[in-house]
Amino acid sequence: MLDHDLLQRLMTLLAELPSRKPHPRLPRELDLLFSRLRQDEPSPSAHEVEDLIWQVWAEEEDAAAGDGLEAAIRALALRDLEEAELLLDRLAERYPEWPEVFNKRATLHFLAGNDNEALEDILRALELEPRHFGALAGLGQICLRNDEPEAATAAFRAAIEVNPHLIGAQALIEDLDDDKPVLN
Repeated sequence: MLDHDLLQRLMTLLAELPSRKPHPRLPRELDLLFSRLRQDEPSPSAHEVEDLIWQVWAEEEDAAAGDGLEAAIRALALRDLEEAELLLDRLAERYPEWPEVFNKRATLHFLAGNDNEALEDILRALELEPRHFGALAGLGQICLRNDEPEAATAAFRAAIEVNPHLIGAQALIEDLDDDKPVLN
């Protein structure tokens, strides 16, 4: 069962996202990339910009940290959740201002069915990087899984506001708006 106080904190944060600034440690190049992302028509160019944003989010000055994140991503892909958790917990402790670590740990918790832990990490990721469309879409998925359609719609709308090229999120909003059943 979802922690509704935590969900309410996230819904409050969603309302504040347009006025929130990213953490100052994030590279300034992200501002330009997000500007380009909102301007590009759906095309390979927009997807290339999205890929560049993901690359910047995954970078850390400490090369060992980047290697640790790559290892955690590999463990997630292999569904080795225990290894991924060990790696991501270490990274979160050592780099508490790195939003992508919290986003990836939210993914881990989502895959493990630990939705409240996922929400906590999404909250942290969005506090650091309010434009994190991956965390926003993940929030929407958790809300869908927990029969919270209004919260899911709000999360998907926020994700599309940041990245208008999220076709899957747009389709989910349309299904929710039409009151159609949505697959979890």
